[in-house]
Amino acid sequence: MVDKIVDDMQTFIDELKNAINLDIEDIKSSRHEELLQRNERKHSIINNIMQKKIDLNSELSKLIQQNVDVNIYREKVNALEENLKDLYELNKKLANIVLPIKEMYKELLEDISSYGGGQFFDIKA
Repeated sequence: MVDKIVDDMQTFIDELKNAINLDIEDIKSSRHEELLQRNERKHSIINNIMQKKIDLNSELSKLIQQNVDVNIYREKVNALEENLKDLYELNKKLANIVLPIKEMYKELLEDISSYGGGQFFDIKA
């Protein structure tokens, strides 16, 4: 069971890494629609990874309670951890691209709103 859970997690992680790489390419090419279309699937993948993490911890706890030496899974879990670290680094790369763009739009909005007396939208009731 542990092997299946770890394999499933690896598959989800690889799928998420692929989606993030596509995001980076779409940002560079200004294909915003593709970015938006992928978001729901990425959230689903993240939720699946989190659920599998819970399942893995539960399964390992059961095995420990049954006095099974869980060290037999050490190599596989270490590989999973390395894949998660790679995912983290890739996500950091995406953030380094997205955050400056977000900041640029924020500054642009602040500049435009300052010309209108500090409010971008003048709503009257």
